[in-house]
Amino acid sequence: MSSSPVARRAHLLLSLLLCGAGALGFLPSCHGAAEETPGYVTVSAASFKPSSICSAPDPAAAPPRNGRSAVLRLTHRHGPCAPSRASSLAAPSVADTLRADQRRAEYILRRVSGAGAQPQLLGSSKASASVPASWGYDIGTLNYVVTASLGTPGVAQTLEVDTGSDLSWVQCKPCADGSSCYSQKDPLFDPSQSSSYAAVPCGGSACAALGMYASGCSASQCGYVVSYGDGSNTTGVYSSDTLTLSPTDAVQGFLFGCGHAQTGLFTGIDGLIGLGRLQVSLVGQTAAAYGGSFSYCLPTKPSTTGYLALGSSGGGGGAAAQGFATTQLLPSPSAPTYYIVMLTGISVGGQQLSVPPSEFAGGTVVDTGTVVTRLPPSAYAALRAAFRSGVAPYGYPPAPPNGILDTCYNFAGYGTVTLPTVALTFSSGATLTLGADGILSFGCLAFAPSGSDGGMAILGNVQQRSFEVRIDGTSVGFKPSSC
Repeated sequence: MSSSPVARRAHLLLSLLLCGAGALGFLPSCHGAAEETPGYVTVSAASFKPSSICSAPDPAAAPPRNGRSAVLRLTHRHGPCAPSRASSLAAPSVADTLRADQRRAEYILRRVSGAGAQPQLLGSSKASASVPASWGYDIGTLNYVVTASLGTPGVAQTLEVDTGSDLSWVQCKPCADGSSCYSQKDPLFDPSQSSSYAAVPCGGSACAALGMYASGCSASQCGYVVSYGDGSNTTGVYSSDTLTLSPTDAVQGFLFGCGHAQTGLFTGIDGLIGLGRLQVSLVGQTAAAYGGSFSYCLPTKPSTTGYLALGSSGGGGGAAAQGFATTQLLPSPSAPTYYIVMLTGISVGGQQLSVPPSEFAGGTVVDTGTVVTRLPPSAYAALRAAFRSGVAPYGYPPAPPNGILDTCYNFAGYGTVTLPTVALTFSSGATLTLGADGILSFGCLAFAPSGSDGGMAILGNVQQRSFEVRIDGTSVGFKPSSC
């Protein structure tokens, strides 16, 4: 059969007509005909509906790893797999989630927009550590959480996971005033009850290394401040204590922010783990133990779980030999926190879009805190047109736009949903072929336009679902069907 778009659509229409006749008793049933069409994926419509039952695997079933590693369980904060300590507050509305997501995306694009020259390849990267992670709402957007223990004796903390920031922090007693700490389910961390806690002194090297996160000194204690893209912020005392990731993995003298005043969209969770590229992040602080590499797998649904792992994946022979498709990690001179790769092409329904490489020249930020992927306007327009064309033969009723998402459908009454596949290709040929959960979110095409042609793109967490994403000093690797 011809692989041209016209021939494919004709084949799809014929399949639908024949299957419709079969359903009326005129022809034998032909369920699955659409599934045999190259470049398309068919899933149960029920798979898009949330489940109230957690289908989490045994945490001991995490992927095998060489050397020392720490693995944490990752879950959706408001789903049935959430830790019992996670917020009991209602999940934000879709509209609120997408508004906060837009603020975050705009903030990231502003930060990286000053990187004048083309990015150049980085150089660099031992043991490994894993922590369970959960899908949550970080700073107002759809993110993921893990549970670790802080202090001696250890106190469990449910923490957002963010590759787009560096400094980790928790809410601490006392608050600056009665309204300075937001509501959380756990008691506030009390540094006076930890025998291993210490405030970082102003004159020390750790305080000097805070850089853009520094906020001066008070009573000889080093102050910190972190401001996020949606206007939220946390401020307090830069501190050190023992961070226990798993029964066999503890980070002595872990540097974090002991937050005494928080404002903005934080709700319920105890704090945040920063996984960015600067030295103050968890990745930077544990580089001697875990080699400066980490990986994560974001679960496809709130009713399933993923993982966050510090250290190298198992199997030996490098990421490529372990089943990862790898692409080069690039620097961002104006925003060194971010992990940046080079998107080179997009295909829909197995057909490459006619988008020139210059459209993606600004690079792509890999970010767990952004929900839907942002593309330069021309690239998004080409993706949207091809996707709408691929879906058209099935006659799904359109639904109203949902905030920043402008290609939405009503699947009520359908037993199955057939979609054209979407694949993202990066430099060195690394390709992410997305499943249905990576194509649609909230009933809409989970992509949006942002910035300008040739500017920065953002790979959001919807498109990263179910892939193990491995990041080290030189590359980012993607391994499908990993959680």
